[in-house]
Amino acid sequence: MTKKDMVFEIAERPELSHLRQGEIKKVVQATLTHIVETLVRHQRIELRNFGVFKVKTRKGRMARNPRTGEKVPVPERKVVTFKPGLLMKSRLNKK
Repeated sequence: MTKKDMVFEIAERPELSHLRQGEIKKVVQATLTHIVETLVRHQRIELRNFGVFKVKTRKGRMARNPRTGEKVPVPERKVVTFKPGLLMKSRLNKK
């Protein structure tokens, strides 16, 4: 699903029929931008019943170039992790 698809589906909800797609797109984009800005500041984002986003640091290590077999250093880097909330887990695993 793309952001455009998401905006379209949100706009089709009866409780949001008074909003135009352009307005919904601005809200969705502002939300995503705020999430990114919060993660850049290395702050945790907890969305109840959805999940938790946080930034972790991966340690640097030595890797191997598969073509040449030469060892190459991989520097330390930041990665975003996501842990789904209980509601999401239960809905995903519902049979």
